Amino acid sequence: MSAQQLDPLDLYDVRSELSEDEIMVKDTVGRFVDDKVIPLMREAFEQHVFPKHLVGEVAELGLLGTSIDGYDCAGLNSVSYGLICQELERGDSALRSFVSVQSSLVMFPIHAYGSEEQKQRWLPAMARGEAIGCFGLTEAHGGSDPSNMKTHAKRDGDDWILNGSKMWITNATIADAAVVWAMTDDGVKGFIVEKGMPGYETQEIENKFSLRASVTGALFFNDVRLPAANLLPGISSMKGPLSCLTQARYGITWGVIGAAQACFDEALKYAQDRILFNRPVSHTQAMQIRLANMSRRITTAQLLSLRLGRIKDKGQLKPTQVSLAKWNNCRAALDIARDARDILGGAGISAEYVPIRHMLNLESVITYEGTETVHQLVVGKELTGTNAF
Repeated sequence: MSAQQLDPLDLYDVRSELSEDEIMVKDTVGRFVDDKVIPLMREAFEQHVFPKHLVGEVAELGLLGTSIDGYDCAGLNSVSYGLICQELERGDSALRSFVSVQSSLVMFPIHAYGSEEQKQRWLPAMARGEAIGCFGLTEAHGGSDPSNMKTHAKRDGDDWILNGSKMWITNATIADAAVVWAMTDDGVKGFIVEKGMPGYETQEIENKFSLRASVTGALFFNDVRLPAANLLPGISSMKGPLSCLTQARYGITWGVIGAAQACFDEALKYAQDRILFNRPVSHTQAMQIRLANMSRRITTAQLLSLRLGRIKDKGQLKPTQVSLAKWNNCRAALDIARDARDILGGAGISAEYVPIRHMLNLESVITYEGTETVHQLVVGKELTGTNAF
């Protein structure tokens, strides 16, 4: 393959490493994003509105709970799920976040730790987009230290009484069910809290300048009585929520590649079209170095996530490996978005171009589900054997 034939968005031809099924998934979701997502995301971002009508179409494509076998789920491999995240986030981080929460943070724990009754009730409905879920772990004071949670549940006969609150919860006010993690006398347990239960309230967080096309809110629990049937019976430790985060972080490593590609693609085209001092900006050494650096970082991220997906599909994935990729890929994507915004000059601050929107979104993505520092320390602990948190 000659240099002229290389795809600027795929210099190492990662596509050739994908199976036919994986390519079909990527291309199908890519067309959906091009046709249905990108045309409306600018307005959704500006209006601070989640395009909820897309949920049905996302479900029809089989993009919810894709890694689960049965229960009306697609049963796709991990690389396919990653490619779904990549293409969705090429449209906007908000839609990828919705799918990540629904699939990795809600459906995954119900499937992994729930009773058969819970699985039958929730998983098919969530796969079809008929029920929406959210994940209640983060608390206002806790942030990067989830083990410091104040939300607690106490037994009352066969029931549980839940008190506390959760903050920065994606899908909070539109969720039919929340998988909520609480401290108990027997360790951390997960509960399914249903919309409309007495004492359960949600509140949307307004005035965000990031993930504006996503629903973000707070959850409040005031003596919420939960039947024993709403307890996830399969886990009683922090391993439960942390295993969910590992699943979601894996998808994020792929998703941010899509955001980076969208920004790079627009910066490249702009540099080729923009004429300054009687020549295209792309003809200058400074611009070529900047574009080459973007391409290098996208390529590195692609190879990291592909290798991570193959390891995951072998059942050999370690959380440290996910942390390394989340740290590297989020940092790369955010830096690319910022540089693309700068390359566009004054036009870069306009929502008519995608870098400013992706840049603002990525400020959240690099923070949630483990800040950059947290993931650096996870890797550091693996290397040294010492916990420096």
